[in-house]
Amino acid sequence: MSVIFKYIRNYYQQEINLYYFLLILLLTAACIWLNYGYQLELRHIRGGETKPGHFLGYYFLYFTPFALAFFLQPLFFKDCAYYKNHWFWIILVLAPAFFSFRVNFDLHQLLIKKIWAGDEQEFWIRSLNWVVRVFVVLLPVYIVWWIKDRNNQPFYGSKALNSIKPYLVMLLIMVPLIALASTQNDFLQMYPKAKFLTQLELPSKKIYYFFYELCYGFDFISIEFFFRGFLILSLLKICGPHCIIPAACFYCTIHFGKPLGEAISSFWGGLLLGIISYNTRSIWGGLVVHLGIAWLMEIGGWLGLFFKND
Repeated sequence: MSVIFKYIRNYYQQEINLYYFLLILLLTAACIWLNYGYQLELRHIRGGETKPGHFLGYYFLYFTPFALAFFLQPLFFKDCAYYKNHWFWIILVLAPAFFSFRVNFDLHQLLIKKIWAGDEQEFWIRSLNWVVRVFVVLLPVYIVWWIKDRNNQPFYGSKALNSIKPYLVMLLIMVPLIALASTQNDFLQMYPKAKFLTQLELPSKKIYYFFYELCYGFDFISIEFFFRGFLILSLLKICGPHCIIPAACFYCTIHFGKPLGEAISSFWGGLLLGIISYNTRSIWGGLVVHLGIAWLMEIGGWLGLFFKND
């Protein structure tokens, strides 16, 4: 863990402007308050009636804090020449579009509906949504890497780690926090994700549970490659460490449909994993932590429901 603490210490000592950081925290808190106080994502974006409306709603939900975190930087930092780089603007505009397209993509469901019906259909739609959307978001990211960075670095974040031990320790630290969260009603309304299977009539449910959890875990590959790979490492030589906080703001907004505590912690988690990715040039440590937390939350959800109903 000492190397992780070193990354964090160096970032806060050398790269953080206190006034900028406090302003970002205030703006992030305001976004969270608007979302959970007025059901911004649930009622006004997810509840939209048309696909273009859905896409634009999510686009601006993601773009606004991501761009604002960048646009405020010249007020506090002198080294903001990256505004003159055309790739900065391309990524700023395209990144929220890539993720909004991912959230709204459902063409594969037409094929699923032709093959399966009833409970089988619902199972395969929910399971394969996770898998298909990995490729939906990583394909345009790969195209950007191929055009911009294939001669400069391996695919964003794919560099191997020297050791996963620090990340396993980080995961262990999260266990009591997840156990505490598992006692909260808003957590149990969301987790475990696989609890919908209890309502379905399926043969050999254990296999279906196992397959669903694998698909659910697969989704986190795209999350890490996008937020800690693409958003950090494509901008690394353009913005330096200034890209870390905007990426964390963007990451926070994708959690607006989840429990309040998870949305708040996602900003800090995105900041931490962004710092690690920036220093290691790898997403694999973040993937170990993120995937481990996701599956622990599934276990915590099952245990929470068991004790609640006991």
